[in-house]
This record gives sequence, structure tokens and C-alpha cells, in this order.
Amino acid sequence: MLKYLISFFFILTIFSSFSQELSFYGADYFLVEGTAIADSLKESAYDRLPKSYQSLVREPVWDLSKCSAGLSIRFMSNSSSIGVKWTVLFDRSMNHMAATGIKGIDLYFKNDGKWQYLNTARPTGKENNAVIISNMPQTMREYKMYLPLYDGIEALEVGIDSNSIIQKPGATDRKSIVFYGTSITQGGCASRPGMAHTNIISRKLKLDCINLGFSGNGKMEAPIVELIAGFDPLFYVIECLPNMKPEEVSKNTFPLAKTIREKHASTPIVFVENFIYTHSFLDQELNGLIKRKNAALKKEYQKMLDNGLQNIYYIESDNAFGTDLEGTVDGVHFTDLGFLNYADFLIEKFHELGLVQKAYD
Repeated sequence: MLKYLISFFFILTIFSSFSQELSFYGADYFLVEGTAIADSLKESAYDRLPKSYQSLVREPVWDLSKCSAGLSIRFMSNSSSIGVKWTVLFDRSMNHMAATGIKGIDLYFKNDGKWQYLNTARPTGKENNAVIISNMPQTMREYKMYLPLYDGIEALEVGIDSNSIIQKPGATDRKSIVFYGTSITQGGCASRPGMAHTNIISRKLKLDCINLGFSGNGKMEAPIVELIAGFDPLFYVIECLPNMKPEEVSKNTFPLAKTIREKHASTPIVFVENFIYTHSFLDQELNGLIKRKNAALKKEYQKMLDNGLQNIYYIESDNAFGTDLEGTVDGVHFTDLGFLNYADFLIEKFHELGLVQKAYD
């Protein structure tokens, strides 16, 4: 009898393990968000620039455009478990940013109309496979996965129970917000992808955000400006100053606005000052540099107004990442606290400027 019981439980264990195996589905079953560029124009659906731009931008910009910062996928499923298989392009690591932020994947679900964080798929190398959550009631839900901030995606599949379904939802008809900036825009140094400020703002305002942050290389350069001028967003946020010299600010700011105005006569353009880094309170050379850059931006802003450009806005950066100055990992790049504070800071400014409606909250 004991042998029969042991055999029974052995068979039951095998059956249970098979019943919990996931089936994996590719891009035909989910919607990629955070981009305004058609897949047919890109080398990969998870790139941030068209393939034709490889010859138009500097090599570092092109390499960084392969990172999937700000991109997410959205899908519906009634599965009791959600998993993901993903292969990253570079398998990068940094000494001041968590691997989960660099190359991990966040899972959120729609809970009473709001996106709620569930868990993070932790990377183990170039090829990764993780069950993010299990033991859920088998009810149809809407899910969102935020993709790596400082690495790219070579392959991506969503895993669900073999007896469940996955559906691709319809796209939203709301216009997006376009962010063009630096390493902070790209998401450095969030602990996980969902904590980059563009992703936080997207959730809070229920608007898609397009992230064109290029670490160390957000310089208001003509090819990127011409690209974003071809988009049709709700408004633009330009936060490039941390990567620019004062003379570059003076040279590139007005042409940026003029290029966009040639295609969009009234779409708002928001310029954000350079952040006041924590060590600049005592580092007099750095403090002076930041002041010169911000003064150059303010001068260009006034020039735009004097030349009759409409819907141009300027945001001063005082207290942008919190009044306690605890929001960075190195005095410059944001922690999750810094990103939450900065997202709330920008949202408040957007409201004050009349750029977003309370209905979006």
C-alpha cells in the first residue's frame, strides 16, 4: 500500500509540474508602447531610433538608442502565472546602478484603473527566464512590462499557463509626451525600469511617454531634433542641459525650437534647467558652470519669446529631486526617491502651465 501511495504522489507531483509549465508568446500577442516609430523603420521593435539614423547620429547616440529605456509592452491574460523570457543585447553592468534597472523587467497590472507594481524579473546574464508571479486567480487582467533602461532587447516572450489565453489590447488614442535628454532621462540610476521618471509620469497621467534620453549625449543635436519634430505629441520636454556646455546651449536651443515650429506651430515645448547637483553647493567650479548653463538657457528662452514663438515654457530646477537632497546615488543620478520626487515636480509644473488636464490624473 505504501508503494502505491508513493507512486501516486510521484505521479501527482509530475502532473502538477507539467500543469504549471508556461507557454511563451512573442510580439504578435502584445503591444509595444513608448515609441512613435513604426517597426518597419527600425532594426528591432525595441530600438528607439530608425535604422536610417545610424549614419546620421554620432556612434554613442546610436549605441544608446539600442537600449529600450521608456519602452513597455501591454497585454491581457487570464493566466494564474506570468513569466518572461528575454535576451539582452549587451549584458551591461555599472557600479552605481542595480542590474534590475539596467537589464531587468518590471511587471504591473491594471488595478481599478491604475497601474500597480507586482514584481521584477531579475536578470542573470544575457539570456534570462523568470516566473514573475504565480498562484493568481484565473481572471482576465491587463498587464504592462517595463523593459530595460540601460540595455537592449534581442528577444522577448511572455509566459502564461498552457491552459490560459493572452490577448493584444488596442492602442490608446491619446497623444504622448516626448522627452529628450540625458542619462537621467534614460533612467539612471533607477533600481528597476518602472521607476524612471518618464515611466512614473506615464502611469500617473495615463499618457504614453517617449524616452529619448541618451546617457552623456543629450545635446539638442539636429538629427534627433528633426526626428522628434516629425512626431505629433501633446508636448515636448527638453532636459538636455546636464550634457551640454554653455556655448552649446547658446548654439543649439533656438534652432531646436525653430525646427519643431516649422512642423508644429503651437505644440508646447518645455525647457528644463540643469539640476543643482548636491556637490555643487561646495564645488565652486561646478556651481559656476551650472549657473552659466542655466543663464544661457534663460537667454535663449527670452530670445524665442522676443521672436514671437508661442507656447514655449521654462522650468526652473530648484528642488527638482526633493528638498532633503537625498534623491541621488552620486550627487547627480537619481535614486528611486529622486525619480519619484522629480516626476511629481514635473507633473505639478505641467498642471501649473496648463499642459495636462486634471482628467488625466
